[in-house]
Amino acid sequence: MSEFNFNNKTFSLIENSENGNVSSETIFKYKQEGNLVTANYYGGTIKYGKIIANLSNNTLNMLYQCITTENELKAGKAIAKISLTSNNKIKLKLNWEWLGTINESGFSEYIEN
Repeated sequence: MSEFNFNNKTFSLIENSENGNVSSETIFKYKQEGNLVTANYYGGTIKYGKIIANLSNNTLNMLYQCITTENELKAGKAIAKISLTSNNKIKLKLNWEWLGTINESGFSEYIEN
């Protein structure tokens, strides 16, 4: 079992690639059951989004989808490396990729609130 617990944790953005949709106004609310990790997210340019992930040691293998405030449907995948800050807050470093015709990719970083 992993040392990380995402249940009832809230995360916000530290930094994101220019081609990402998430901003500092976007809030992520996580839940966890065993190695299944899910999250709802919203705020900024995101009307509603959903993450489903598999937790293995210090890695989350994620799929995500969202609808933007401009009613654009988007989906992607990411690998998140998990670490703890000096004050025991969870930090996520994501390498992500939009799925579809563009297949843009990027990097983002999140911190537990």
